Amino acid sequence: MATSMQTSWVDFFKDVDVIIDVRSPHEFAHDHIPGAINLPVLYDDQHAQIGTMYKQESPFSAKRLGAAWVSENISQHLHGHFQDKGKNYRPGVYCWRGGQRSGAMATILSAVGWKTKTLAGGYKMYRQHVVDALYHKPLSQMFIRVDGNTGTGKTSLLQMLAKNGEFVVDLEAIAHHRGSVLGGLGQKSQPSQKWFESQIYVHLQKSDGPIWIEAESLKIGKLRLPPKLWEAMCDAPIVMLESDSTRRVRHLSTIYDVDGLDAGEICEKLEFLRPLRGHEVVTYWQNLARAQNWSALIESLLAQHYDPSYRRSRQANVAAGATFNILDSSGSVDVELVDKLLTETRLKLGSHC
Repeated sequence: MATSMQTSWVDFFKDVDVIIDVRSPHEFAHDHIPGAINLPVLYDDQHAQIGTMYKQESPFSAKRLGAAWVSENISQHLHGHFQDKGKNYRPGVYCWRGGQRSGAMATILSAVGWKTKTLAGGYKMYRQHVVDALYHKPLSQMFIRVDGNTGTGKTSLLQMLAKNGEFVVDLEAIAHHRGSVLGGLGQKSQPSQKWFESQIYVHLQKSDGPIWIEAESLKIGKLRLPPKLWEAMCDAPIVMLESDSTRRVRHLSTIYDVDGLDAGEICEKLEFLRPLRGHEVVTYWQNLARAQNWSALIESLLAQHYDPSYRRSRQANVAAGATFNILDSSGSVDVELVDKLLTETRLKLGSHC
């Protein structure tokens, strides 16, 4: 029989083949250690019923029923996920605070013969590390902030840099939102604030060089940037992108895949701008959307909404960085222009890059 060992945060990830979160699916969906898989020992309804029984009936009755359900669920996992695992399989298991749920799974897995670790403090310990890193301690990583008007290719630049091996944190991809009134178009539902922060945290841990990141407002959709990340971004050197209106319109038409846009959805979202831009302007935009005159709509939104908003929010930083155009005449990102940007940025920042 192999042993089950409770380990600290530092040692938990060493010499394991998989991280298993045994909490309920709802808890897992809200936030978890990135890369973990979910093998619940209690499912959502079971977890809720046990909690109610513990408070309203008795701890003994709750534990007795809970033990039965936990045993049944672990049995199912043994016939499922663990069915083809060899004797050298090394799982790491955690629950809410490193208590009975992870202990039950670890006991059975160890009895089978697998060397099993549990995380002391469980998810709560992990979450504390995330909070310390993003809320309390200054970030040690160096950032390069990509700034510029809407449609100048900031997100496309980050994607190209990532493919070329640069360290990139794409906040809009993590947030499932492009950071504007129309930023949710074509996106999945936004994650929880905690899962958003977990993904930022793990991205930061992977970097050993400068991190390219897009300039954002403090909020991306419903999500807020963690304070220490926001501070680091504000202090970061800036690479400024610029381009003419025609290229920006063409670039945005491609990014938003205008042929697949829903005019009704766009009109609904444009309603939020009525108090800011006035009835006449918003009605004009909605009429362009209904007519599917996407180029005219994008051009007008840039001129009458996005560019004025950008000037107000970024005025203090406009002259702070080198300026580049990376779009060709069709609105596509030009590889040679990106190479030039990267070379000049490295020369300017010197040993930091």
